[in-house]
Amino acid sequence: MIASQLGIFRLAPWAIALYPALISTKVINGLLSGRLSTALHLGTIYPRFRENTRSYYKLIDAIIVLTLSTSVSVSLISLFLGYLFWGITIVDFSAILIVMVSTLALGLFFSLLTVKVAFVSFKRGLDPDIIVYPIISTVISVFITLFYIGVLNLFFSNSLGKLSLVAIGLVHVAIVLFLLVKDREDLEFIKTLRESLVMLVFFSFMVTITGTIFRGISDLAVGRREIYTIYPALINMVSDVGSVVGSTATTKLALGLLTPTISSIKNHVKNIFSAWLSSLVIFTLLALLSLVINQIFALPNVTNFLLTIWVTNVIAVVAIVFVSYGVSILTFKRGLDPDNFVIPVETASAAIVTSAALLIALIII
Repeated sequence: MIASQLGIFRLAPWAIALYPALISTKVINGLLSGRLSTALHLGTIYPRFRENTRSYYKLIDAIIVLTLSTSVSVSLISLFLGYLFWGITIVDFSAILIVMVSTLALGLFFSLLTVKVAFVSFKRGLDPDIIVYPIISTVISVFITLFYIGVLNLFFSNSLGKLSLVAIGLVHVAIVLFLLVKDREDLEFIKTLRESLVMLVFFSFMVTITGTIFRGISDLAVGRREIYTIYPALINMVSDVGSVVGSTATTKLALGLLTPTISSIKNHVKNIFSAWLSSLVIFTLLALLSLVINQIFALPNVTNFLLTIWVTNVIAVVAIVFVSYGVSILTFKRGLDPDNFVIPVETASAAIVTSAALLIALIII
C-alpha cells in the first residue's frame, strides 16, 4: 500500500516521516495485550466482555486516554525534530495534530479486537502471551496503514475532508475528558496512567527519531519499491520477537518461574531461539514475496536484497532481545508492573533498531 501511494506521501515533508510512528502506535495494544495476558493467567480478569472485573473496565478506560496522550506527544515531538531535520515549521503543527489524533482515534477499534483475541485464545487453552500481540500487531500494521492513507487523502482533498477529521478528533477528546472526571480518584486507573505515560513519552520520542531514520532510508532507496514494500513488515516482525520474549518473561516472573536477574536469560533461551528462528524464516519469505510483487528476478538483485534483509534481521533481533528481556527484569526488580513497560519499550525500540539495522545493511551491502 505504501509503495503504491508514494505520491500522497510527497505532498508534505512530515507525511512519510510520521508513518513509522503510526505503525508503532500498536504499542498501546501491546500494553493492553500484555496486561490482559498476565491478568488472565492470574485470574484477575475473566475471559468475557460482560460482567467482568473492575480491573478490566479500568484498563479499557486507561487505554482510551493513553491513545489520545500518544497522539499529542508524537505531534509535539514531531514538531521539534521536524524543525531540525524534516524542514517543517510551526505552521505544520495543526496538520500533524489533526492527522495523528484522527488516525489513532479510528485505531481504537483494535483495542476491542485485542480483547477478543486474548479471550478466545485463553479459553481455547492457548498461551495469550505468545498468540495475542503477534496477531494483533500484524493486523494493526495493515489497517493503520490503510487508515493513514485514507486520512491523508481526506486531509489533502478539501476543507470538508479536514472538518471530518477534526470532528473525529473532538469526539475522542470529549470521551477522554469524561473518563478523566469519572476515574479521577480510582487508584488502579491512576497507577496505569502514571506508569504508562512515562513510557509513552519515551515511545513518542523514539518513534519520531525512527521517522528521521526512515527519511534517510528513503534517500538511499530511491526507486527501490521492494524496500518500501517490506519495511513495515520488518518492523512488525522484530516487534513480534520482542513481544514474545518480553511477554513470556513477565508472566514467568509473575509466576516465580524466572529469577529477576539478567543471568537468568539462560533459562529463557528456548523462547528466544524459537522466536529468532521463526523471524529469520519469515524475513526470508517476506523478502522473496516483495521481490515477486515488484517483479525483480535478476539474480544479482535478488542476492543483494536477501543479504540486506538477513543482515537487518541479525542486528535488529539481537538488539530487541536484550531490550525486551532487560526491561522486564529491571522493572520487576523495582516493584513496577513489567506489562506497563516491556511491550511499549520494545515496540518503540523495534521501530528504531529495525530502521537503523536496515540503514546499516543498505550501506554495507
